Amino acid sequence: MLIIEVTNAREVMRQRIGRLGERLIGRVVDPEAQVEKALIQELETAFKEFGIEARIVSVEGPQLVGRQQLELPIQVREERDVRVIDA
Repeated sequence: MLIIEVTNAREVMRQRIGRLGERLIGRVVDPEAQVEKALIQELETAFKEFGIEARIVSVEGPQLVGRQQLELPIQVREERDVRVIDA
């Protein structure tokens, strides 16, 4: 199982939407959810190319505590099943 923590979601969104949109970050736009959605799409594409079937789940709540601990109060934001279809 992989866990990927995006640590610069706000900066990524700032680069994508520019200075005007920067004021919306955190109010209208959830930077973590938007970056995770883009990552899920890229992972799905890559997994299909490699023939990997997976369940990708974007959740809100877990936090890494140092290097040894993960707190897990979660809410599912998005979920996608990736299936390989034989051509």
